[in-house]
Amino acid sequence: MQNPFSISFGTLPTQYISRLTQANQILDTFRADKPANHVYMLTGIRGSGKTVMMTDISEKLRKEKDWIVVEISPERDMLESLAAALYAIPELHALFIKAKLDFSALGLGVSIESAAPVTDIDVAVGRMLEHITKAGKRVLITVDEVTNNPNVKVFAAAIQIYLRRGYNVFLIMTGLYDNLYDLQNEKTLTFLYRAPKIIMDPLNYTAIVSHYKKTFDIDNGKAEYMAKLTKGYSFAFQVLGYLMWESKNKDIDELLPEYDQYLDEYIYDKIWSEMSETDKKVVAYIATSGETNVGKIRKHLDMTTPQFSVYRDRLKRKGVISTAQYGYISLLLPRFDEYVRMHSDV
Repeated sequence: MQNPFSISFGTLPTQYISRLTQANQILDTFRADKPANHVYMLTGIRGSGKTVMMTDISEKLRKEKDWIVVEISPERDMLESLAAALYAIPELHALFIKAKLDFSALGLGVSIESAAPVTDIDVAVGRMLEHITKAGKRVLITVDEVTNNPNVKVFAAAIQIYLRRGYNVFLIMTGLYDNLYDLQNEKTLTFLYRAPKIIMDPLNYTAIVSHYKKTFDIDNGKAEYMAKLTKGYSFAFQVLGYLMWESKNKDIDELLPEYDQYLDEYIYDKIWSEMSETDKKVVAYIATSGETNVGKIRKHLDMTTPQFSVYRDRLKRKGVISTAQYGYISLLLPRFDEYVRMHSDV
């Protein structure tokens, strides 16, 4: 049998634990007669399941007759990509021809007799969405790993206009917290500032135990031990399951060096390299001392409360620490303390 776990980013693996509450929040909103929101942003560190959750939502809507789902890249002209994707759908192509929409000047289709050609891509996408909306259809656009680049800004500004016109267009974007924060704070893109930002929660502990127990036919204690090693981190759930499957139920502790290597090379090296020196000092002290009390950590690092808050908030945004318990912080990622002790000078 093929390994049901995947260590490839963005693919929907066989062993997939859905974040039902967060996914259903988006689905219920988009399906409503009068949606309260047309845009959602999914954020979290690499490997937290952003893309998989977006894919899961888009696949569910793709199966519904009133929905059109298209994926576009933020690294290309996004309006051109959207126009080409919509025009390539046979059902919509027929709709546009019937409406005598001539996009030949833009390289889409052929000229239509007695129809004035549309020469502006922004106008073209607007006309498409107008007729899609009149036909009772809804369009979901998904964009993975956005950054605050010119392509995204032009595209987002156009979406803002389409929404004001009442078109049935919906948008899900994924990205790292800092990238989405920069984009949302563009003065001309106020609608993005109001768009809900969903931070990827850890996977459900009980669900992880159940998946491991069923997949490997192991007892509850062993499944719980595996679940604790993942700390609910989506990529870690996949990696540990993948290694266990490949090893034919080898002893878990024997898998830890390889498990650590995957986490280090795919995730932790990048996170560590992007931290400031002070970020590293905060994390290193937590990892080496085991201290979680904010007051004691701050005192050891000789920081004022305002100074420490800057680094605490930044590390929280990066998905490195948890601040769930008031007055305490702890490392959120599995076995990250082991990594930090190996790579810090503290």
